[in-house]
Amino acid sequence: MERIYLDHAAAMPIDPRVLEFAEGYLKDNFGNPSALYSVGLEAKRAIEEARKKVAELINAENAARIIFTGSATESNNLAIKGTALRNIGKGKKVAASAVEHMSVLNPMKELQKNGFEFNLVPVDATGIIDVENLNDILTKDTTVTSIMYANNEIGTIEPIKEISEIVHEKGLYLHVDATAAAGRIPIDVQTDGIDLLTLSSNDMYGPRGAGAVYIKQGVRLQSILPGGGQERGLRSGTENVFAIAGMGEAARIAKAEMAQESTRLSGIRDALISEILKIDKSYLTGHPTQRLPHHASFRFSRIEGESILLNMDTLYNIQVSTGSACSSKTLEPSHVLMAIGLKHEEAHGSMVITLGRLNTSEQIPHITKAVDETVQRLRKLSPL
Repeated sequence: MERIYLDHAAAMPIDPRVLEFAEGYLKDNFGNPSALYSVGLEAKRAIEEARKKVAELINAENAARIIFTGSATESNNLAIKGTALRNIGKGKKVAASAVEHMSVLNPMKELQKNGFEFNLVPVDATGIIDVENLNDILTKDTTVTSIMYANNEIGTIEPIKEISEIVHEKGLYLHVDATAAAGRIPIDVQTDGIDLLTLSSNDMYGPRGAGAVYIKQGVRLQSILPGGGQERGLRSGTENVFAIAGMGEAARIAKAEMAQESTRLSGIRDALISEILKIDKSYLTGHPTQRLPHHASFRFSRIEGESILLNMDTLYNIQVSTGSACSSKTLEPSHVLMAIGLKHEEAHGSMVITLGRLNTSEQIPHITKAVDETVQRLRKLSPL
């Protein structure tokens, strides 16, 4: 039975073109970028070329605005804690939307334990930020506001430019976690008015072990990982040249192929949504139209998402998600689904499909048949 992988929000396979481009930095070109001899200089050139490619993906002012890290989680921590701590003299308030990834919410909570005031910004039933509440919550003492570009669990795309205008009128800096959105929809940090932006290599078909932060000119950060002073002193530690070079190439490919691939995947997404919603008591979560092109998320009454995931995997060799992979270790309902107003029992019945480059329209009938049979089977077994 052919495997159909539908959880690209959790992990993506490295693109073969990226692997071919970067694998030399695991073999012959193994130098330390801080070394001044030829092998080190070659590694340094690879990093700077990757920096340029990532900058071009998001239309950064120049390549120097990009700082490489080890992951999106580290990037979020650097952007939030580094900015809040460096600008503590301007205020001790931070804010984030109620649907942010835990790598945003937990750094905010850590700041709260250390004397900052942390405010959660509510969202509506589709996951869109309540801009009126945002306007009321922010003050001149709000140093960092973090709003994700698009949600990894329900696919909703936020009105970042409108949010930016409010943040800059009422607060100081806007941080945007673009992990779920980068490479799938166009991002322009200059037009959108973004001060800090988080990116992830593996979420663009690059190697694991690399992330990046865009930092607008003039935004001042404090390092959260002091050491040898790499990456302009903001992220010390010998650079993972293989992962960084691969991230740069993945960003280049994403920029070149984004429009065509997004159109292709949105067609598959729409067909899946149309067919799966024919199942009795099935509901789409997230915004019906303002959503990522590869993302379809649902909830089903009277069954558990974990059971859906395991049945789809063991019986049909189809891998789906029941929420964020980074928070699935707990049996608590998704904080994202709770934030959009679902009850506990409703939030537990979620299924998330995130498409990728290897998915095709020919897979649609296999997927929809498997979902339908799984839901019917589980409902017959359910005490609810």
